[in-house]
Amino acid sequence: MADIVREIERKYAATDETRLPDLTGVDRVAAVVARGVEHLDAVYYDTADQRLAGAGITLRRRTGGRDAGWHLKLPVAPEEGAGTEPGRTRDEVRAPLSDTPPPELTALVRARVLGRELVPVVRLRTRRTVRVLQDAAGAPLAEVAVDAVRAQRAAPAPAKRGGGPAQARWCEIEVELAGAGEGGAALLDAVGRALAAAGIRPAGAASKLARALAETGTGTTGGSGDAGRAPGGGKAGRAADGPGREAAVGTAGDIVLRYVREQVRVIVELDPAVRRELPDSVHRMRVATRRLRSAFRSYAKVLDRTVTDPLGVELRWLAGELGVARDREVLAARLRAGLAELPRPLRLGPVAARLRGWSRRSHRGARREVLATLDGARYLALLEALDALVDDPPLLKAAARPAPEALARAVRKDYRRLAGRVTAALAAPAGPVRDQALHSARKAAKRTRYAAEAAVPALGRPAETFVRRTKRVQQVLGDHQDSVVARAALRELAVQAHRAGETGFTFGLLYGREEARAADRERELPDVWRQVSPAGLRARSGT
Repeated sequence: MADIVREIERKYAATDETRLPDLTGVDRVAAVVARGVEHLDAVYYDTADQRLAGAGITLRRRTGGRDAGWHLKLPVAPEEGAGTEPGRTRDEVRAPLSDTPPPELTALVRARVLGRELVPVVRLRTRRTVRVLQDAAGAPLAEVAVDAVRAQRAAPAPAKRGGGPAQARWCEIEVELAGAGEGGAALLDAVGRALAAAGIRPAGAASKLARALAETGTGTTGGSGDAGRAPGGGKAGRAADGPGREAAVGTAGDIVLRYVREQVRVIVELDPAVRRELPDSVHRMRVATRRLRSAFRSYAKVLDRTVTDPLGVELRWLAGELGVARDREVLAARLRAGLAELPRPLRLGPVAARLRGWSRRSHRGARREVLATLDGARYLALLEALDALVDDPPLLKAAARPAPEALARAVRKDYRRLAGRVTAALAAPAGPVRDQALHSARKAAKRTRYAAEAAVPALGRPAETFVRRTKRVQQVLGDHQDSVVARAALRELAVQAHRAGETGFTFGLLYGREEARAADRERELPDVWRQVSPAGLRARSGT
């Protein structure tokens, strides 16, 4: 199993003449201890078109120093309180030295490289002088490293860059937290102010790799090493940048493509998180697949269905595979919560132990299935197809129409479909028939909500209100469906307990509570549904 280290750092420009100020007394720093000089030799790997660099990911083989080995750095959200200074937070996944990139690391970038070979792109040799900032108790707070760097191309420069120097030299300063505890951002801010007072300014490049690619003429992304390609590897388009509310209203194609690109980005970015079992990653990836599939179906007049329908089939398959893990996780949490609510005298027999065993077995099996899915050829083919769609979107003539008109029409169409299903569910006889009808309405509510989400940049506040109210309908229907699934699981657990000679009383009690909860949701639905109306969307679009 690879080691994982959270890296929170900031970089500053330096020269051979740069001298660090005395940082003693800055924030909680009580002492600055010299730790000597390290000589580091790192070879960075990427695809020929630098898909990793384009996503802000680095993969290197490094010798020298205290952490020789393979390092894969994956971006994490920026640290809070970082102010305006450049800094980045990354998870560094480490593996022992070997001649070729280790499988445990290449698996984490499979969704990025899409089968392309990982080759050396640049070599960095660094003379690092390290100082440790310590608190009054002698505990390390941060490391300040002054790096003298020599970069060299590991392969010929891309033809379109016209060659350029094969080597580059520079100096820089790294300030990296020794841990991710409280007060880390404040410490970095304080150190940054002390460096600024000494005339030391933030670095222009976000990473050594980005600067090396730019200065040796190796980069294929305009020198940044962190931009230029869409998340799945495709070209970044004009509708792909920034959050939804900030987009300028343009054509229907602009807005729909923007939403599509965002969902593809989320799927690809969450792949390593799912592999690492990070919290909520499976759920978020599954939601992105559903949003993308819904966009294809809702905006079939914007994107050619001959291209998107086959992708929709594959996205449905992927959501189903991810759902095995997610549904079990949600169900186990629901059953545990229900059991915890019962007074102890009503928890008869080894109910908690049986529930824990059932949950562990379910989790292990679901985990194996998810990893098998992400390692399979079918998933890789889907990512390749999404990459191609982002690179060359199959726009129809209607994509050129004004966004408000075209998108409002699509949302209202989904609303009418949802209204029909809700009406049918409310009229259905109680029992399995109504349960199925309510589940069908829930799926329609999701599609309608996602269509409205995509339209928010064009339709504004009325669409936001519509999304919020439709989401509430979806939540009521979702809780009802979760109750249906929970009752099936409780019956299974009760049968297992009975066969083992245990009482099934507690499972039966939980079953009855779930029945009552479902009945509450059915009574709640009409009032929640009455609040949903597409009238504001009609007024905004002018149709």
